Amino acid sequence: YFENEKAGQFPDTKWKINNLGKGWVLGETLITGIGQGYFQCTPLQICLMTAQLANGGYKIKPRIIDDKKKLKEVVESWKTLLSKKEDEKSFITLPFKKNLLEPLFHNPENVKFVNEALYAATNEPGGTSYGSRLTKKGFIFAGKTGTSQVKRFTARQRELEIKNEDLPYEDRDHALFVAFAPYDKPRYSLSVLIEHGGSGSKAAAPLANKLIKKILD
Repeated sequence: YFENEKAGQFPDTKWKINNLGKGWVLGETLITGIGQGYFQCTPLQICLMTAQLANGGYKIKPRIIDDKKKLKEVVESWKTLLSKKEDEKSFITLPFKKNLLEPLFHNPENVKFVNEALYAATNEPGGTSYGSRLTKKGFIFAGKTGTSQVKRFTARQRELEIKNEDLPYEDRDHALFVAFAPYDKPRYSLSVLIEHGGSGSKAAAPLANKLIKKILD
């Protein structure tokens, strides 16, 4: 979508053979499914994916709209879609398709399941971003922490039980957090990346808490 943005990478068996000359193993399917391994994406891409989950699984094309007439058409299309009952949202009519409101998933129940999991990760005890939740009505958000590994720990470092925060700054992991808010009527999606911030729960999620509160206020 943007000139300077990388395309991202979702590896599969063909990608690994062509790029590394090695066969795929079952464990790589599991770690790729949670965004680890050879998976790569930009902060904007994960923000976009979060927004598309939040709206029920419909395609969004990021853009800046400076034409007031076009903006009104897009806003009205979304209002019409959001006013539909949950069981009607999987049936997109032609007027919606003209405005790129196309379903990305075959089963809306899967989208609902993922959104409920994002809610739990932030709002239920034990969730990785539970400490950064907002409890005020209309401010409750759903999100997930993440970590982007910068450097592999050596066997010696593991033996000494070295922690991420004990490493030199440039060797520490990047901290990630994605979220959408408010949970019941989503209007905003965001991704937070703290370079060498370490843990998503300690560095990125608290910042998202402040951003969401400021935006909704």
